[in-house]
Amino acid sequence: AETTCCEVRHGTPMYDETVVLREEILRKPLDLTFLPAELAKECSYHHLICRAHGRLAGCLVLKPISTSQMYMRQLAVRSEFQGRGIGRKLVAYAENFATQGGYSEIVLHARETAAGFYETLGYYKVGERFVEVTLPHFQMRKIL
Repeated sequence: AETTCCEVRHGTPMYDETVVLREEILRKPLDLTFLPAELAKECSYHHLICRAHGRLAGCLVLKPISTSQMYMRQLAVRSEFQGRGIGRKLVAYAENFATQGGYSEIVLHARETAAGFYETLGYYKVGERFVEVTLPHFQMRKIL
């Protein structure tokens, strides 16, 4: 499948599509929704997407937290594209994007169910399991 990744600007129609996708995959199953104030805060973050066959297949958000660290959050892949390497490709794109921006580390909070996925990509757990948005998570990091 022909897939391409790129950054999209906050507030654009494609950004709005990422919000719908993240809500559908990550929030609705938990009976949560985004608040306008949460989305407004995202204006300073990097919004990365992956398209497959011209459609939005997946997205993630990178938030600079220091001069060397990026916080990766909200990785979501559309149901029909799951299991096809889109998440893997997006993470690789995000790591390259961070490196090009002068960052040397990515940190994230992985849902317990996704921790194994990140471990296959070289991330490692830091500290104990904790609960966030009602689900067990691990803090994970990777030096780029």
